[in-house]
Amino acid sequence: MTYEEMLKAMTPEMHRALRTAVELGKWPNGEKLSEEQRGICLRAVIAYDQQNLPEAERTGYIDRTRPDGTQHGRDPLEPDVLKIITDN
Repeated sequence: MTYEEMLKAMTPEMHRALRTAVELGKWPNGEKLSEEQRGICLRAVIAYDQQNLPEAERTGYIDRTRPDGTQHGRDPLEPDVLKIITDN
């Protein structure tokens, strides 16, 4: 089974179990996740979120909306403007 096939076959219950395993650092049976397992599970959870959940419900989502509806802070993915100053 490829990674893509696994993501398509993942059920919401499997997603919750993987997310809980990443959060706690152990499988439901109490066995500790290795760093490699934790990384693989986290990537699977994020990929599943991206394909199946609205943005506000995804792992790592930060709501930057103030109570008045404006955005708090700047978008970290927005490109920065670079100003070059020369002394001539």
